[in-house]
Amino acid sequence: MRRLLLLVLLLAASPSRGGTVASECWASCRRHVTDPSLRARTCPVCVTGGRVDSWVTSLGTGGADARMALESARKDPSWRVRWAAVRAEARSRGLTERRALADWIMDTPPDADLGACLTAVRAAADAGRSTADFLQDAGARGPTAAARVWARREAVRQTLALEMFSQEPAVRLPALLHLATFQGRSATRVVLDAVASRPVAGDEVMASLLSAVAERQRASVGRLLLTEAKPPDEAVINRLFAVYSRELDGLRPELASSDVQRRRTAVAGLRRYGPLATRELEGALGDADARVREQAARGLAESGGKPLREAALQGVKGAETVEAARPWLEAMAHEKGCAAFLRDVADGRNARIPEIQGEAVALMGDCQEGSSPTRRLAPYASASVPSVRAGAVRALGSLPRNAEAMELASKALEDGAPEVVAAALDVLASYRQPSRGDDAAGLLGSEHPVVRAAAARALEFMGRPPHVRVLAERLRTDPAVEVRLAVVRTLTALGGPHAVAALSEAAAHDVDSHVKHVSQEGLRRLGFGR
Repeated sequence: MRRLLLLVLLLAASPSRGGTVASECWASCRRHVTDPSLRARTCPVCVTGGRVDSWVTSLGTGGADARMALESARKDPSWRVRWAAVRAEARSRGLTERRALADWIMDTPPDADLGACLTAVRAAADAGRSTADFLQDAGARGPTAAARVWARREAVRQTLALEMFSQEPAVRLPALLHLATFQGRSATRVVLDAVASRPVAGDEVMASLLSAVAERQRASVGRLLLTEAKPPDEAVINRLFAVYSRELDGLRPELASSDVQRRRTAVAGLRRYGPLATRELEGALGDADARVREQAARGLAESGGKPLREAALQGVKGAETVEAARPWLEAMAHEKGCAAFLRDVADGRNARIPEIQGEAVALMGDCQEGSSPTRRLAPYASASVPSVRAGAVRALGSLPRNAEAMELASKALEDGAPEVVAAALDVLASYRQPSRGDDAAGLLGSEHPVVRAAAARALEFMGRPPHVRVLAERLRTDPAVEVRLAVVRTLTALGGPHAVAALSEAAAHDVDSHVKHVSQEGLRRLGFGR
C-alpha cells in the first residue's frame, strides 16, 4: 500500500507531459482493474511505460479479473486504451488484431457501436490507412464492419471535430489528422471547414492547429492555405489571416532587437507563416547577422514553394549588388550541391558583377563538398579579377589553420589590389599571428583607407606595445573616419598610457562625433571617465 501511495504522489507531482500521460494511464488502470492484487501488479507500469495504454499490455491474458478489466477497457474514453484492449483480446483468442476489431464492431448493437467505430477509425488513421483498407484484412466480417463504420461517419466527424477544440492541446492534432485521413481530405481543408462552422472565438485554436500541421509537413501556413484555397473560402481564410497578422505584429519588435539571438529566434518563427511574412523575411535578408540572413533566404524559398537551389539561383541572378546576393549564397553554402553552385557563380556564369563572384568564392570555405578547400581556392587566389582574389583570401579565414592557407594569406599582403590586402590582414588577424604585427603597422601608411582600416583592426590581435604610438599618430592624422574608428577600437583593446592619451585627445578634439563617442566609450572601458 505504501508503494502504491508513493507512486500516486509521484504522478501527481510531475508537471511534464510525460507525467500527464503517466497520470492518465494510472487513472485508466484503476478505473478498469478492480482486483487489488491485480491492480498492484499492473498499474505501476504506468510510471515507466510512457503511454496511456501501458497498463493493458502488462495485464496478462489469464484469469477472470483480467478478462473483466479488458472488457471494461473497451469502454475507456481513450481510443488507445480501447485499441490496446482489442489487441490483447486478439492475442488471447489467437486472432489477428483487425479480425478482433471487426468482431467487436459487428457484435455491438448498432445504437451502441460508436466507441468501436471510433476505435477503428483512429487505429486505421494512425496507421495511415482508410478504415476500409484497414479492415480489408479482417476476414469475412471486415467489409461489413467497414460499412458499419461508414454509416456512423457523421457521428465520428462530430466527435473528432469536438476533440480538435479540446482544452488539452495534445489532443487536437491527432484528432485533426485522424479525421482528415478518415474523410480522405487534407488537414488544411478539415481546418477550413471547422473554422467555417464555428464562431470567431475558436479561430486562434484552429490557427494554432494549422501551424502544427505546417510544422509536421515542413511547410508554412501561408503555403498550405494558398494551395487549398477556393473562392468560397475567402471569408474563412481572412479570419485565419487576422490571427496570423496579430502573431506577426508580436514578432516585428523582435526582428529589430539589438540582441542577435532574439532576431534569430524571430526570423526562424517567421518561416511558419510563409507568404504571409514575405515583407518581414525580405527585410531580414539585410540583417547584419549571417544566420538571420540565411534563415530569411530559406524562409522565402519555402514561402514560394521552391527548392532552395532554385530560389537561390533566381536571387543571385537578379542581384545587382553583393548585399542582395549574399543571403542566397550563404544559404547555399551549407546545402547539398554547394560546390557546383558556388563555382558557377564564382566563374561568372550566374553573377552580374565581379563583387558577387568574389562573395561566392569567399563562401567556398563553408562548403564541405569536393576536394581540399585550400586546393579549390588556389586558382581563384591568382584570378585576374581583384574581387575574386579577395574572396579567395577571405575564404581562408573559415578554414582550419594550416601552412598552405598561411602561405596564401601572407602572399596576398603583396597584392596590388587594396581589397585583397585588406582581406589578407583580416585573415592573418584571425590566425593571431604576432609575427605579422610589423607588416600590419607598416600598412597603416597605405594610400587606401580600406587597407589602413584593416591594418588597424589586425593590430588588435597582432599588435605589441611599440605599435601603440604608431596607432596614436594615425588617430590624430588620418582623414578617413572608418580608419580612425578602427584605431580607437584597437587602442581600447591594447590599452596602456599612450593609448589612454590618444583616446583622450580624440574624445575631446576629433571632428567626427561618432569617433568622439567611441573614444569616450573606450576610455570608460579602460577605467577612465564616467
